[in-house]
Amino acid sequence: MTRADLHTLTGAYAVNALSGRELSEFERHLAVCDACRQEVRELRETATRLAVATALTPPPTMKDDVLRRIATVRQEPPRVAAREARESHAGPRRRTGRRAMNFALAACVAAAAVCGGAAVWQYRQASDARDTARRSEQRVAQAEELTQVLAAPDARSRSGRMTDGSTGTVVVSRGLNKAVFLASGLPEPPAGRIYQLWFSDGGTMRPAGLMDSSGRSTAAVMSGAVGKASAMGVTVEPAGGSKAPTSDPLVLLTFPST
Repeated sequence: MTRADLHTLTGAYAVNALSGRELSEFERHLAVCDACRQEVRELRETATRLAVATALTPPPTMKDDVLRRIATVRQEPPRVAAREARESHAGPRRRTGRRAMNFALAACVAAAAVCGGAAVWQYRQASDARDTARRSEQRVAQAEELTQVLAAPDARSRSGRMTDGSTGTVVVSRGLNKAVFLASGLPEPPAGRIYQLWFSDGGTMRPAGLMDSSGRSTAAVMSGAVGKASAMGVTVEPAGGSKAPTSDPLVLLTFPST
């Protein structure tokens, strides 16, 4: 397994999806690769947040809701002459029992108000957890797709220096009809801008996805099929991407011949 292959396994390692030789090789790589260790830490922190319960913060309106609902609970029922006569014979024990029952009823109402606020909080937490899990699953799926292309029997690569001094490499698998772009030392784009990948179909540039960078090594599966493309390029575009390049390419890499 090449060093480029190992860089793509952070997501699978973070969720304990590696085994055997693949696991052993990645752990040896992890001991000498700061970038992969950082990414594994970030992915594991995300997974941990899904399992760890956080402290409940009551909504600001909970106290008012509880007091308002308790005010509607009748603490002592209306007294009538016959009932007062019965109570005088029943003694203090019965009156104490009734007061206890009324307090219990008030407590139930208060608990219902609290549980109502907790239910809203729990729903929001569950929704956030699902979103985080979905993003983690997407990263694992992307890592698996990267591995498939890089490990394909017909995978061929071509490297070149970009205009900003960073290095770019494209790996193409005609059998899978996919391509991967890897960059080393690519700086963060200016504010409000993003890197965009392109397939070159006989000189006509076709959008192939967006790529984030934080100054570290990065890799991305190019969106869409390779098709008849003979090259690829990278440009800096407005956030969200463009339908056609709006700037000069940082690099143009001709696809290696099969």
